[in-house]
Amino acid sequence: MTTAYPSSRVTAPIGAFVDGVREAVGRGLPPDVTAYLVGERLAPYLGSPDLLTPAQREGHPDRYRQHVLHAEPDGSFSVVALVWLPGQRTGVHDHVSWCVTGVHEGEEHERRYRLVPDGPASRLVAVEDVINPQGAVCGFAPPGDIHRVWNACGTKAISIHVYGADIVRLGSSVRRVYEAPAVDDL
Repeated sequence: MTTAYPSSRVTAPIGAFVDGVREAVGRGLPPDVTAYLVGERLAPYLGSPDLLTPAQREGHPDRYRQHVLHAEPDGSFSVVALVWLPGQRTGVHDHVSWCVTGVHEGEEHERRYRLVPDGPASRLVAVEDVINPQGAVCGFAPPGDIHRVWNACGTKAISIHVYGADIVRLGSSVRRVYEAPAVDDL
């Protein structure tokens, strides 16, 4: 069963992909293994010209835009397309569940962080910068999924995200937003 949303229509490739995700999630494996299996299923669809409708490719002038493509009725996963216009970015954040991301068009930049205990407080340390080109797939599972994502290119970027949660019900995949470090160098 596919749940479509008003601004979206499920294309045949998204429907087939959702079937593959449903099979992988249905195995009941640990989150990191599930993310790996979902990533394997996502990779062949990236870059396909009929993956998204024109409406699902639309950005927003002020911030990246999320198009919900599917939310599994039992709440076990959601699929979204994120559209990034040049210069748009997230805050530093982590997630409520495992996540798999694949770059469908353009390129996304990502800075990954580690939370370091510092006496009674904690601080973020940047540990890696990654450039994810079209076709790149990555997955992660909490903890250790703190990052910031942005479009540093002069063109639109689109990525497909699969979350191990019902983000329609939750409102977002973000668990916590962190204050960016004053010094954010690697």
